[in-house]
Amino acid sequence: MKETPGKAARETPPAAGRSAVVLLSGGLDSATAAAWACREGYRLSALSLDYGQRHRCELDCARAVAAALGITDHVILPVDLAAFGSSALVDPGIAVPKGRSHAAIGEGIPVTYVPARNTVFLALALAMAETRGAEALVIGVNAIDYSGYPDCRPEFIAAFAQLARLATKAGVEGHALDVLAPLAALSKPEIIRLGLDLGLDYGLTSSCYDPDSVGRPCGACDSCLLRAAGFQAVGAVDPRAAARA
Repeated sequence: MKETPGKAARETPPAAGRSAVVLLSGGLDSATAAAWACREGYRLSALSLDYGQRHRCELDCARAVAAALGITDHVILPVDLAAFGSSALVDPGIAVPKGRSHAAIGEGIPVTYVPARNTVFLALALAMAETRGAEALVIGVNAIDYSGYPDCRPEFIAAFAQLARLATKAGVEGHALDVLAPLAALSKPEIIRLGLDLGLDYGLTSSCYDPDSVGRPCGACDSCLLRAAGFQAVGAVDPRAAARA
């Protein structure tokens, strides 16, 4: 039966025809944000950062997620934040916290915080977006079930959107990019449920702060514990954790 114009319009993704650059770390949140953007109709380019992180298997995961989502324009850019140190994610001399309670994870800013990481990453994504003529940036930050990082908060995203309007040719000429954080107000179970509804294969993603040499998650760091609690809450099996077992 022929669809009516009104129904066809409602079924058209709201962002159909628009382009965006997604920050793709290879983790659960960024993969979900990328899948959401695909569902919304964005034509995606992806940017992943090789920033000296100890959990480098995530770059392989980013490649796998990009391929699964059909993103062919995928840039992996080296930016050596390890040169600055001061974070357990880039300095092997700082231990990754293990076995903390859910309540403890939300208290204070942990040693896994990488100073200004999201500011640096978004700035690079902004530069890439201008070269691609993209209309939006997509980032998978979350401000509910997270580790207390200041650059995951909605206030930070809003401030960066204002910076993007002021600091770019596109913004000055009246074509400011949108900075989209679709997961910001979702809990970890809600994020996982969204990804499963979108058909995302979470076995392609890595969230662990301290995986072993072949990329298997430790199961005890803050990120592993938040991920495990999220899958348990939705009654689903985490394929990444199952592979570790």
